[in-house]
Amino acid sequence: MARAWVFGDDLDTDQMVPGRYAPFMVGQDKFHLYTFCDARPGFAKEVQPGDVLVGGENFGCGSSREYAVAALKKLGVGGIVAKNFARIFFRNCINLGIPVLESEDAVALARDGDQVTLDLAAGVLRTPHGEARLRPLAAFAQEILAAGGVVAYLREHGDFPRVP
Repeated sequence: MARAWVFGDDLDTDQMVPGRYAPFMVGQDKFHLYTFCDARPGFAKEVQPGDVLVGGENFGCGSSREYAVAALKKLGVGGIVAKNFARIFFRNCINLGIPVLESEDAVALARDGDQVTLDLAAGVLRTPHGEARLRPLAAFAQEILAAGGVVAYLREHGDFPRVP
């Protein structure tokens, strides 16, 4: 089972990885160690592969720092569930292979540290306080995630999936 990490509204990418810890500042091998260093000290050391971030509205807003998503990927975050996402952050997650799903009630049902299950096939986030329904992803996004990200998809298929 995964652990829930709960955040509020308007979580921006500078809170995820502050600019002073960008890969070009500290190195590709270290930038992920500063994930949430100011907003959630200890996160990078405590997060476990498969853990799920749960948030409110406008998750991933602010600058469109792809390295914020890359840091979450390097740490093994298993998915992100929020009321809604900033568009570029959402697409960066899909491109790097991190499931991002919208749910109106997940943030009300999950508590920090809860053991949760992100069941993509059933479209639910199971928490000790109930199940949160997840809005299904578009078929092309599911294909990219199934391949492990956009680069893996392109290696496998040679072109982008068709958007209806």
